[in-house]
Amino acid sequence: MSEASSKPISSSTDSRVVQATGRRKTSVARVRLLPGNGEAKVNGRRFEQYFPTEDLQNHALESLRSVSRQKQFNLDIRTTGGGLNSQAGAVRHGIARALLRAEPDLRPVLKKAGFLTRDPRMKERKKSGQPGARRRFQFSKR
Repeated sequence: MSEASSKPISSSTDSRVVQATGRRKTSVARVRLLPGNGEAKVNGRRFEQYFPTEDLQNHALESLRSVSRQKQFNLDIRTTGGGLNSQAGAVRHGIARALLRAEPDLRPVLKKAGFLTRDPRMKERKKSGQPGARRRFQFSKR
């Protein structure tokens, strides 16, 4: 990793703005950590409105809670692709990577909890001449 990529990305308004990208399956989340009081917006909507269930909210903020930084940062998140569960996983990954850029000494905690690992599983493509990705037509001897 180059030296330039390990430094926080600066913004014209505040030099402590940190950006990172999180991914899970086919979902991508661009996360911006800004100094603040714990407010979060996802695609321009309130966090609780975008992730309606408590399970999704907890899953998305799990990496932030594991290092007790919920009230220190405001989150501005842009997410695309996949479903809500996959997007929540991508947000979790993005927050962990942004925290790592903001505070490199958090790496052991985030790594041990598994927040820095991307979930690479994706749906396998359907092959031509078959009814599905792995499924074959029923064999008929006659």
